[in-house]
Amino acid sequence: MRAVWTGRVGAVFVVRDMQALMPELAYTTVMTTLRRLAEKGLLSSRAAAGRKAHDYQVAQSASEFLRNAGAREAADVVARFGDAALAAFAAHLSELSPEQRKRLEGLLE
Repeated sequence: MRAVWTGRVGAVFVVRDMQALMPELAYTTVMTTLRRLAEKGLLSSRAAAGRKAHDYQVAQSASEFLRNAGAREAADVVARFGDAALAAFAAHLSELSPEQRKRLEGLLE
């Protein structure tokens, strides 16, 4: 995903474009990885017109991915540990520096 997010491949790319960046990996390895990233919502995929290949493009920015992944993980911890998890989160929040609080508030917007 770093190669996609940093623009090392085009806005729309195919497996061979990504494999050119990682020639040590087999085509099928890159293809499987891209398909799985599309299944997870990090990439979008569509069949390329007139070809067997699929076109891929970014579906989430790095910051969107981190925000969504963090929200899923937090929800999972709360679902598993309930009020104990919420109490731990609250205790951690009370220990944040003013700079950390400001950054956190920025993430919530």
